[in-house]
Amino acid sequence: FDVACLAGAEAALPHGSPGQRPVTTGAVLLFDFGAQVEGYRSDMTRTLFVGEPTERDRAVYGVVAGAQDIVFEALDEAVSGARAGEPLPPGRSFDALARSYIEADGRFPVYGHGLGHGIGLATHELPGLGMRSPEVPLPERTVFSVEPGIYLEGEMGVRIEDLVVIDVEAGRVDRVTKFPRDEVVVGV
Repeated sequence: FDVACLAGAEAALPHGSPGQRPVTTGAVLLFDFGAQVEGYRSDMTRTLFVGEPTERDRAVYGVVAGAQDIVFEALDEAVSGARAGEPLPPGRSFDALARSYIEADGRFPVYGHGLGHGIGLATHELPGLGMRSPEVPLPERTVFSVEPGIYLEGEMGVRIEDLVVIDVEAGRVDRVTKFPRDEVVVGV
């Protein structure tokens, strides 16, 4: 897919289209991009700030990063449990966990898309990690995205998307996206 660079109000649309508005200091930039190597896909989203972020924008970023961290911790626990003979939870349980984290903060709306999707020969494939995903355990070896977000209609949006490989037999949960997740400020 084409690289999406969404600024300001366009970044409030999870899968919006770039507009003609110039990027100005104070804008939030949301980049969604991927690559393909020998038929296999990747997918990554990062949010950058043009100039020092406002306190609110920094808080939104922190809540999204926290939601993603909670999911990664839960994935580690789930793989440990599966190695001990428990089934992996369904993808929808991780989506519920990220949503609960954002809701518990209480300041911002919860994302309207799913938490993540499988990725491989197609950019979006099974397993699904959304509210409407099947109530079946995650596969014991799979690759998927974890991409919580917060979108403030007409203003800005933040999404952080990383790819994860889980392998129960090997006891692994690996975040394979290597690009840093830290706040990035550009244009200062």
